[in-house]
Amino acid sequence: MSGAGGAESSQYGFVGVRGRGYRPEQVEAAAAKLSGERDEAWERAARLTVLAKEMEEEVERLREAVANLAPQTYETLGKRAQYLLELAEEEDTAVRGAALADAQAEADAARAAADEARDDAQAHSDEVRGKAEEYAQRRIAAGQAEADDIRVSARRDVKEMRGEALAALREMRERTDAHLADQAKEHAERIEEADREAAEQVAASEAWEAGAVAEAEERLSEAKRVLGETEEEARHGQEDAEAAAAELLAQARARAERIERETESILSGHEEEREEMRSHMEHVRASLATLTGKASAEAE
Repeated sequence: MSGAGGAESSQYGFVGVRGRGYRPEQVEAAAAKLSGERDEAWERAARLTVLAKEMEEEVERLREAVANLAPQTYETLGKRAQYLLELAEEEDTAVRGAALADAQAEADAARAAADEARDDAQAHSDEVRGKAEEYAQRRIAAGQAEADDIRVSARRDVKEMRGEALAALREMRERTDAHLADQAKEHAERIEEADREAAEQVAASEAWEAGAVAEAEERLSEAKRVLGETEEEARHGQEDAEAAAAELLAQARARAERIERETESILSGHEEEREEMRSHMEHVRASLATLTGKASAEAE
């Protein structure tokens, strides 16, 4: 299992770094051996502790059994038999006492052995822990030194890269400013040209509108003249005048409608001036209607 900066962690929690200290496999083997010895010591201490407890229980059971025995008098026997029995009881008591003492001694010895094994296991565990901590401190110191070297090298590389990046950024900014200046100049020229073309189109449109209005007024004058002639001719001769007036009025209306259509067709491409021209044509139409109405009334 790998950690930060390329360090490796063993199954005993040791962090290894490359380049300094003992070889990791040697340390792992030594730690495994010490761990096995520690486990065996703990197991031996546990077995001795169980044995001592069992022997203590056996001694206590024997004590209780002896205490529960009723005293034997053997009064019915003879004096010699009683004497022999007393000797046997004394010997039994001595043997029983010796057995109890031996059992107690063995229990004490087992307890002492268990305590000693436990103390040995604890001492061995402390030794293993101390060696492991010492090894870990050495590895940490070595890793810190290597990390410091890497940090210094990284800072130096970052400083160099920052300088290169700033130089590239400065060059890019200069190229961008020059490009923007060229674009601004080009845009200004395009705007100037567009303004000039727009002014020319406005001037041409105004000239065309002036010509269209003049032509419309000229046609209106022509229509008025025709209507005047029609009115003059309508005064001479009743029947011929009515027929001629009707024909002339029809021609005048057709001509006025044609003029209106042509004028509206001419003005259809100019939306902004359409309202003004429509108003003017309404005036022309009203004038024609007035004239044609007057001519019809006079013809009747």
